[in-house]
Amino acid sequence: MKRIRNICAFFLILAMCFPSLTGCHGKREQAAFTVPKEFDTSRQYELTFWAKNDTNKTQTDIYKEAIRDFENLYPNITVNLRLYTDYGDIYNDVITNISTGTTPNVCITYPDHIATYLTGDNVVVPLEELFDDETYGLGGSALLFQSPDQSQIVPQFLEECSIGGHYYALPFMRSTEACYINKTYVEALGYTIPDIVTWDFIWEVSQAAAEKNPDGTFKLNGQEVMIPFIYKSTDNMMIQMLRQKNAGYSTNTGEVEIFNDTTKEILYTIADYTENGAFSTFKISGYPANFLNAGQCVFAIDSTAGATWMGSEAPLVDIAEEALVDFEIAVRPVPQYDPEHPQMISQGPSLCIFNKEDPQEVLASWLFAQYLLSNKVQIAYSSTEGYVPVTLLAQNSPEYQDYLSRAGEDNNTYYDVKIQASQLLLDHAEDTFVTPVFNGSASLRSAAGQLIEEVTKSVRRKKEVDEAYIESLFRDVTSLYHLDQQETMTEGKTDLGPLPATAKVLLGTLAVIWVFIFAYLAVSKMKNRKKSH
Repeated sequence: MKRIRNICAFFLILAMCFPSLTGCHGKREQAAFTVPKEFDTSRQYELTFWAKNDTNKTQTDIYKEAIRDFENLYPNITVNLRLYTDYGDIYNDVITNISTGTTPNVCITYPDHIATYLTGDNVVVPLEELFDDETYGLGGSALLFQSPDQSQIVPQFLEECSIGGHYYALPFMRSTEACYINKTYVEALGYTIPDIVTWDFIWEVSQAAAEKNPDGTFKLNGQEVMIPFIYKSTDNMMIQMLRQKNAGYSTNTGEVEIFNDTTKEILYTIADYTENGAFSTFKISGYPANFLNAGQCVFAIDSTAGATWMGSEAPLVDIAEEALVDFEIAVRPVPQYDPEHPQMISQGPSLCIFNKEDPQEVLASWLFAQYLLSNKVQIAYSSTEGYVPVTLLAQNSPEYQDYLSRAGEDNNTYYDVKIQASQLLLDHAEDTFVTPVFNGSASLRSAAGQLIEEVTKSVRRKKEVDEAYIESLFRDVTSLYHLDQQETMTEGKTDLGPLPATAKVLLGTLAVIWVFIFAYLAVSKMKNRKKSH
């Protein structure tokens, strides 16, 4: 009997090791954080801060100065900076460190990534109680610096940090996309750039710019290379086109709606203009700014945060000086189907705080994250690229207004294209939108771009893009990004569809073993009864 008890205990433990096989396997509820009544300044805290920059030394210096200033205010807190050049690398490292319990204290990330972090147990700190705490919350009375209160954070930017009805991040910087235009070329083709360009305008001018001379060079620039229209982020391209057409992308609860007739129409249009030589993408051809600055592109669409690379006088121009072409540049919102009601995506990094066993350590992390929203940090960082501060406090400050007013004074701090890009977002903040955030939303975003990339590549390879092709593409992308396994929410309950095959096999095996155990026990009991008689 002792042996049977040991076997039973073993399989009970085995079953407990796989709780996710018998329950929901999606986003987990994060425990509310209780703010300590007082921050213990008698103790020393060492925080890790993971941040991203685009090899921009000025940004690195701003991070370092912010840390020094914060440590001067709070001498018992040390902040260790770890820099990355890609948000994807931060995401991958966080996922790896969740399993080992070694996440950073604070990191710069995106809400789509946070949605995946939330699948772990109490990995990310919900921020509502920290927001509202009178002593250490937003605008709190005990803070040693001026922090914005919640009403002073731009509402659209703050809303991006809400996932499943809870705030799990603070916005840090915000940008949108802009259309950077070689105005010289557009006017040479006989067109005038409107205040808001339409898709029809973009396609018509791009097709005109693709015309060639008899010797194979392009009429517009006399060069052997001309890609009139290059889009850097094709996921944003598809998302914005669908939004502007009021077509499906996904529901707020994670139901995938992207594979629809409007998406097909968009892909057919892209195929047509790719075939005419009018369109390509960053992944296929290269960085749009490099083609624009070399006179080999008319319309380059990139983030407003990429403005410092755009134009022949750009401070971060990335091609050889002899390849530069002098031209007049114009900055406009992304193309629209309805210019009277423009819609553009809002994007940008947020600050995520990770849970730790010590509430005092979490409070120290919160103080540092808040400090990054102070005017000094917000204004300094936003002036490095075409970002805008996330607080009204910073946006309306005399210092920031002075910065905006000095556009064109030099080609560095006051580079006019960069400030025009920032002003574009400030002027159109009410026209921005965000996509739903859920576990798997990052995959859906990638899938949106993949549809455009695959169609563009296929046309360049002389493949026919017809109904059969599109249907096959939809199936392939669905499989590639596991979109048929996304969560759907019904009546507040999580329904993730059928369990994986491995889970079914394990559960079936456990059931068979339990039947065997009970049968064995029954037979043993009968034998013992016979012996006793």
